[in-house]
Amino acid sequence: MVLAEAEQPPNIVFVLFDDIGYGQPKSYRADSAFKTPNLDPLATEGMRFTDAHSAAANCTPTRYGVLTGRYPSRIGQFGVLKTYSAPIIPKSRLTVASFLKGRGYHTACIGKWHLGMKWVDGKPGTEKQLPIGARLIDGPNALGFDYFYGFTHARNIGSIIEQDRVVANVKGIENQPLMIGKAVKYIEERSREKKPFFLYFPMCPPHSPIVPAAEFTGKSGIAGKEGKYADWVYQGDHMLGQIMDALKRTGQEKNTLMIATGDNGAARRPYPPLREAKSSIYEGGHREPFVARWPGKIKAGSVNHDVICLNDLFATCADILRADLPPDTAEDSVSILPGLLGKATIPMREATVHQAPAGLAIRRGPWKLIMYRNGNRELYNLKDDISETNDVSRANTVVVGRLEKLIQSYIDRGRSTPGPAQKNDFDLSLNKRGGKK
Repeated sequence: MVLAEAEQPPNIVFVLFDDIGYGQPKSYRADSAFKTPNLDPLATEGMRFTDAHSAAANCTPTRYGVLTGRYPSRIGQFGVLKTYSAPIIPKSRLTVASFLKGRGYHTACIGKWHLGMKWVDGKPGTEKQLPIGARLIDGPNALGFDYFYGFTHARNIGSIIEQDRVVANVKGIENQPLMIGKAVKYIEERSREKKPFFLYFPMCPPHSPIVPAAEFTGKSGIAGKEGKYADWVYQGDHMLGQIMDALKRTGQEKNTLMIATGDNGAARRPYPPLREAKSSIYEGGHREPFVARWPGKIKAGSVNHDVICLNDLFATCADILRADLPPDTAEDSVSILPGLLGKATIPMREATVHQAPAGLAIRRGPWKLIMYRNGNRELYNLKDDISETNDVSRANTVVVGRLEKLIQSYIDRGRSTPGPAQKNDFDLSLNKRGGKK
């Protein structure tokens, strides 16, 4: 049991970098040229996970997994949405936000949404800019967030939405200062209330457009074109630091579970020893930095080598609150609370499914089986070959068969966790080429 009967549930802050590579923070790669002076101390103040994975190797599907605790392949979401894409999470599905809201939390999403919105007047503007006053429904507010301030996705980073309508159009360079300013204000406001809060802060850095504010120009110490990108990384890390400072300044740091991670690998920037980058089914596409701090609960300076998934946020929140989840909720979410508290004695996940536009993969122990849409298979032993250079599928047909059977069971049951079978919203047959949204 985590919470004493009279203890207030913790605030939960989930900071999501956009397109950050596993090898970018110095706490994950000592020789990294990037400066991450806030993420690295957060890792020393809490727990650093070395085998954490986003639900997918690109933006939209991972965000679906974070909020629903469900693999995005179950709805056929392999690609990313556009400005006028329809919502992909129905209002009938419980999200981590609506779950926490139902248990007394105030909830906020500040930043990039990228999960679709329904515009009341059809397509009110262009792909890159929405007119002020344009109104939407079935967005963040419909899925459990009391407050939303942000933008649909990176292509129209200049169109600012508050709650259910467009309230401003700004230059891209002005967007992230607005987002972090609103997040800090939100934390300050919540400090005056007794109820706990959930803040989901999906930032833009280091995703394009690469538009570091003037105060960050040159701060990375890297010259040339890569310097502007590094300044953008630095700005993202600085925003994380502002959230950390706000929690400390308002006296809420101690009773806050804070997680900082990323939605997929860096765009076109592989970081050895991992193979490839964003959009790849190989490790560089979906293995992410993941640090968690909860003073007094998570041991400072600890390192966890278990395989976890960003989907696991949902079940972890339920575990903290000692709450049961409905059978049709968070079907692919596993509580990592035992790991956070240093009490896990066995792997927390039986196996983990990865996805990229090219297909699916399943990871169990050191084995990773990649199943491409064209029917090809590759098998890697990540313990011996973290760079995925030696396909050993022909020499390990028994392992291949075992993993194929396991992922097929996850498909057939509509879930990868214990509970009654559920239905997928997409044909996930491994034996034929599937479509993609």
